[in-house]
Amino acid sequence: MVRKFPLAGLLRLRHAEQDRAAAGLAAANDRLRDAADARVKARRSLADQADAQPIEDAATLSAVAAARAATRGMLQELDAVVQSRRADADRAQDAYTAARRAALGLEKLEEQHVVAATAEDLRTEQNALDEIAARSRTEGGAR
Repeated sequence: MVRKFPLAGLLRLRHAEQDRAAAGLAAANDRLRDAADARVKARRSLADQADAQPIEDAATLSAVAAARAATRGMLQELDAVVQSRRADADRAQDAYTAARRAALGLEKLEEQHVVAATAEDLRTEQNALDEIAARSRTEGGAR
């Protein structure tokens, strides 16, 4: 019978930390994807404005210029948001990698423990079988 891994509690904690880091990474990637999508949408909006109907008077020209300026400003803000969220996603990736590395070390120790404990159990069982066989030979030969 394989004995329980003495660091099982710590391994569960490391797995919980890894799961939490994975959830944080997924959320950061979702936020990054949302910001990138908003940026693409704003770029399309700017491109669509260029293909709009012809400008016939000064008021329309002013409105188009203002709309383009606002869209460009929004693009700059979205670029900054994308960069910030990319940095957040990179930090989340680093946190996940560190959590995974910590869990992996303990997982390897657990594997080694299972192998050693199984080998010991098999040795004990083989010794018991050898002892039973030796008894039956000595008892059988004494008759």
